[in-house]
Amino acid sequence: MYSFVIILLTGVFLTLFFRPSMTEVVYGGSYGPLRGVRMSEAYASTLHLSFDVRGGLLMRQIHHWATVIFLGSIVVHLLRNFFTGAFRKPRELNWLIGIVLFMLVMVNGLFGYSLPDDLLSGTGLRILEGVLLSLPLVGSYAQMFLFGGEFPGELIVPRLYVIHILLIPGILLALIPLHAVVLTWRQTHTQFPGKGSSNTTVRGYPFFPVFVAKTGAFFLWVFGVTALLAAFFQINPVWLFGPYDPGAISSGSQPDWYMGWLEGSLRMMPAWEVTAFGHTLPLSVIIPAVVVPGVLFTGLAAYPFLERWATGDRAIHHLLDRPRDVPVRTGIGAAGIVFYGVLWLAGGNDVIAHRFSIPLFWTTWFFRVAFLLGPVLAYAIAYRFCLGLQQRDRALLEHGVETGVIRRSLDGGYSEVERPLTAAEAAPLTDERPPAAVPVARPERLGVPAPEARRRLARVRAALNRRFTADLGHGPNGNGDARRRELEAAAPDQEG
Repeated sequence: MYSFVIILLTGVFLTLFFRPSMTEVVYGGSYGPLRGVRMSEAYASTLHLSFDVRGGLLMRQIHHWATVIFLGSIVVHLLRNFFTGAFRKPRELNWLIGIVLFMLVMVNGLFGYSLPDDLLSGTGLRILEGVLLSLPLVGSYAQMFLFGGEFPGELIVPRLYVIHILLIPGILLALIPLHAVVLTWRQTHTQFPGKGSSNTTVRGYPFFPVFVAKTGAFFLWVFGVTALLAAFFQINPVWLFGPYDPGAISSGSQPDWYMGWLEGSLRMMPAWEVTAFGHTLPLSVIIPAVVVPGVLFTGLAAYPFLERWATGDRAIHHLLDRPRDVPVRTGIGAAGIVFYGVLWLAGGNDVIAHRFSIPLFWTTWFFRVAFLLGPVLAYAIAYRFCLGLQQRDRALLEHGVETGVIRRSLDGGYSEVERPLTAAEAAPLTDERPPAAVPVARPERLGVPAPEARRRLARVRAALNRRFTADLGHGPNGNGDARRRELEAAAPDQEG
């Protein structure tokens, strides 16, 4: 949210000097290497803004860095909500709004760095045109609708400009307050389990003056870091790329990080094509640029409902899960991170090959294999980590915390002194809270399954449910209320 405010403020400044026109002019500004070169007004005005407007380059870079931070913040926020189960009832709508925000900001970032009409951004637009043309039946119509004619045409920059500064920001201005403020006020804040937290109470400080003071300080921190990055770390130096030329491409062209995973998806895909009914389907573009993003975003949007179906959990949750307590969800999240990360790394396979002096085909095949095996290994490893952390929690409950004090017995043996957990320390492990999953099928009787478990879909649901409930850290098979009562009876509160 803080980055979005910075983007809006710097964007207003940039609109005063940028000219969204593809009319050709001869550059006569202060940047010597391009003086006398024919280019679009969009590119010439970007050079003018960078070299001849006081503070213009700083504003451009603040705007770009704020966008990078904005998208990074969205990803971190999304991962936090996923791993802690914050998407569950009653917050499914808020989760869906967050996914829509993520997609809109990605698209707006792509359109934003395409506006200067330099060689790098033109390369990205060329890829976008190829993706549109690959769509069956409607591809050529979509391409003509967006570009207004054959690529590159003269309308794409003005159209992207309107979408970038008016259409998508207007939608964001409506969705961000709804996502961050209105729904939060209606649904209350989530909180981690611990002493004093419950599913029916909310702990925190008042909005005014505490939250207002904290959020003001956080905004200043974000603005300060963004300004430092813009002042000392160059980003998107369009003057080095030159004006866009449809017949040229710069070596080592790389998009911003949030579009790198789509670039990697395109680079990894084999050159497959299918011809049917007189039409050619370029699977080498459709699968990586349409199917893969569709699977990712559809999976993210549908996951809360799929998990509710598999777990049978329809309770209201205001308490978050610790990731270790729900190994299946944590494993799925780790697999998704590796899925995204492999695609992102593959977007720089040529740079990696050049930097480490290895054949390009080696890097391509490595990422193809990693794309298939990486998520599976990530799921298994994350699952085992969760089980290990649960075992450590049980050991702490049973034996206490190591103090580092060693005692020697009369017979010469050594033992370490352990102290019991205080009530506050044990609360995240033992306090009551709604389970993350409940059994959805009655057990078999005399080898005969229950009626609701005989259909094929019901058997799939029952199998997923058994997998999900097998190793819950807090629930049907985890640290339960009995252990909490034992602790309360055996040891007094040592919080003081």
